[in-house]
Amino acid sequence: MSIIFRTDTWQEIFHSLKNNKLRTFLTMVGVGWGMFLFVVLLGASKGVENGFDRAFSGFATNSIFLWAQTTNIPYEGFPKGRTVELDLDDITYLNRNVEGIDIIAPRNSKGGRFGDPIPVARNENIEEYVLYGDYPVGDQISKKRLVFGRYINQSDIGADKYVAVIGNEVYQALFKAQEKEDPIGKSININGSYFTVIGVFKTVTNGPRMEGDDSIFIPFSTFNSMFNQGNKADMFAIVGLPHINMDFFEEEIKAALRKRHRIHPADENAYASFNLVTEFKKVDGFITGLQLLTIVVGMLTILAGVIAISNILLITVKERTKEIGIRRAMGATPSNIRNQILLESVVITFTSGFIGFILGNLLLMLLDMVTANNDGIPFSNPAINYGDVAGALFIMLVLGIFIGLIPAQRAVRIHPIEAIQSY
Repeated sequence: MSIIFRTDTWQEIFHSLKNNKLRTFLTMVGVGWGMFLFVVLLGASKGVENGFDRAFSGFATNSIFLWAQTTNIPYEGFPKGRTVELDLDDITYLNRNVEGIDIIAPRNSKGGRFGDPIPVARNENIEEYVLYGDYPVGDQISKKRLVFGRYINQSDIGADKYVAVIGNEVYQALFKAQEKEDPIGKSININGSYFTVIGVFKTVTNGPRMEGDDSIFIPFSTFNSMFNQGNKADMFAIVGLPHINMDFFEEEIKAALRKRHRIHPADENAYASFNLVTEFKKVDGFITGLQLLTIVVGMLTILAGVIAISNILLITVKERTKEIGIRRAMGATPSNIRNQILLESVVITFTSGFIGFILGNLLLMLLDMVTANNDGIPFSNPAINYGDVAGALFIMLVLGIFIGLIPAQRAVRIHPIEAIQSY
């Protein structure tokens, strides 16, 4: 009958552990802490990954944001320092001359980096906010999380409608938000003109965004009419097709615009841009590094704990020299002695690892409850991959067996007569 299925084997194991409570406890703490740390770090890295995924959700990550500046090199009779502008005709030109474009969304704005904010009033409340002129396609690049109503549509653009989509901060300041007042269909005064509110949006605070809750969106055509902008645009948000190399794509866009507006091909100052793909790769690299660090730190901690088990068992074997000698004298084979010690090593390793796994999961559940509804923290659903944990437990068992071989072999070398005579 296998030693694993014998009752006296387990009685002896529990008797040995019971007689060395403090030593056993301290040993189990080492391995349990390793598994606890592994589970928590693994879950935390997944929580950070999920948090960034949530932050980037609804946002076209294969995007660049481009705006015009001034020339830095004289060219074809034009002096250095010439002001460069973007216009709607550039969109047609780019679509014809640059491959891989999925979406181009022009945008104008007042406030922020484009001058002073615009006064907005309702009843006796007067505040200043950032005003954007936008196309419906802009919502495909940075999806608005609407609290009330809808976003701008093509009908609003075509008819130059005086309609507005306001940020949650604007809603809180100008309406009775505490009473959950419905703002849809009500008017606000923007820079002396009355606009009908058609929507309220709320941004994800920790995610990438082109705007904040202190923003107001109106149709691009209405904006340009109000401020005599003609067909000018302050910025283009450009989305490339999935297979496009965005770094090369970004340079192609700028080269095409320099050619169209007769700007020196080497003039890097004429157009500035922000490549979201580059930033996203940095985040992705950080998460990958965090996950690798988690595996390395967790496994090293587990290994340290398992080595501690070997040391404890070596001491235990020495203390049980007489007992082992008597068992050998009564007919116990070397394999019986070896398997007994190995089984003790496996029991301690697995039990402490499982306890660490349970405690780590409880902490992750608590973290999930605390961060569940907090958009300000890039952390969400720190679920662990149970395959990874099962793999770690398997490695622990294998290490427990190999490490247990050291004290087991020492126990096997004990001779019955010498062990009894030593006492």
